[in-house]
This record gives sequence, structure tokens and C-alpha cells, in this order.
Amino acid sequence: MACPKCQSESVSVIPAEVRLYRNKMRTTSHPPVSPNPDVLVCLDCGWSEFSIPGAWLSAGWLRSLRREPMATVNGISS
Repeated sequence: MACPKCQSESVSVIPAEVRLYRNKMRTTSHPPVSPNPDVLVCLDCGWSEFSIPGAWLSAGWLRSLRREPMATVNGISS
């Protein structure tokens, strides 16, 4: 895989520990979740990304209790 920022082939997978917090008023009543994803890092420019494991998403850990509208950027929903 090539880095999407600098096109370098020097990309490495690094195990990481990440804590995710809900950005809500009730955050204190919801403990953080720690999905422990692997982080993909470009060793030349520092670009990086990680994905939340599908099992965590399907379990609903990051979803709010009520449905909220999706954020839009320039009229395009994301």
C-alpha cells in the first residue's frame, strides 16, 4: 500500500491503544471505550489512520441513545 499523502511505500502497521469518549453532555456517565486498533503510519511524512473494529461498531458502543442528524459539509452528508 502507498501513502495517500506522499505516495511513499514506507507504510507500517503499528499496534496502538486508543480511548474514545462520547462528545455528549452525558459523557461522565459513559465510560470511554478502548478498541485497541492497529494504526497505519507512513514512515516518511507521518500520515496515519486507524479503523474501529467492526465488532465494536456492530455492538453499538459509539452510537447515541437517540438518533441525530448526520453532519454535512458543503451540503454533502458524511
